[in-house]
Amino acid sequence: MIRVAVAGVRGRMGALAVEAIRAAADLEYVGGFARQADPAQRIYADLHRMLLEAKPHVVVDFTTHPKTVEIATQCILHGVSPVIGATGWTIDERDALAALAQEHQIGAMLVANFAIGAALMLRFCEEAARHFPAAEIVELHHDQKKDKPSGTARLTAERLKPILGQDVPVHSVRLQGLLAHQEVLFGNAGETLTIRHDSLSRDSYANGLLLAVRAVRERHSLSVGLDAVLEPGLA
Repeated sequence: MIRVAVAGVRGRMGALAVEAIRAAADLEYVGGFARQADPAQRIYADLHRMLLEAKPHVVVDFTTHPKTVEIATQCILHGVSPVIGATGWTIDERDALAALAQEHQIGAMLVANFAIGAALMLRFCEEAARHFPAAEIVELHHDQKKDKPSGTARLTAERLKPILGQDVPVHSVRLQGLLAHQEVLFGNAGETLTIRHDSLSRDSYANGLLLAVRAVRERHSLSVGLDAVLEPGLA
C-alpha cells in the first residue's frame, strides 16, 4: 500500500487528487497540507509535521511557486518522493532538485500535465520534429491560469529545440470557456502537420496522476514529464 499525502489539498486539483487516491485500492490517503490546519480532515499547516506524523511515501504537490520548491526539497530530505504538478519552476530550480534527488537516490517527478494524451502528444511531437524543419506552439488555457506560457508548452519547446536546432515560438491564449489545450504546428515544403491535445475536464488528469504516484517510488532520480513513465505502446 502506497501512503500518499497531498499539498495544496484545498485547491481544485488537490481535491481531484484526494478523490482519485481514495478510490484506488493500492493507495492510501494519509493527509493534506494547506495554509490552515484542520485536524478533523487530517489537514496540516506545518509541512514538517505532516511528513513526520502522516508518514507518506509520496506527496502530490499542487501548490504554487515558489512554495512548491520548498515542499519538494523537504520531501526529498525526509526520504519522501514528490510528484509535482505545480508549475513555474525555473531551470536552475529544476536542476537543483535533480541533483538533490540523485544525491539521496529518491524518485521525484515534475509533471506539467497529468493527462495521458498530453504525454503522448509530446512523444508524437518529438517524432514529427525529426521530419519537419520548423514548428510553433499554441497553448490555450482558462483565464484564471497564472503562468504564461504553460508548463506543458515550455516542456514541449524544450524537447523540440535540440531536434529542430532552433527555438520554438510559443503563443499563449487565456480566455474564458477554455480549460487546457495545446496544438503544435509543423511546417515543411508544401505541407503542414498539426498535433493537438484537449483536456475537456479536470477528470483527464486522474489516470496520469495515479500512474505517476505508482511509478515514482521505483525511480531514484528526477523525471520530467509524465511520458517518462508511460509503458511502451501505451495509448
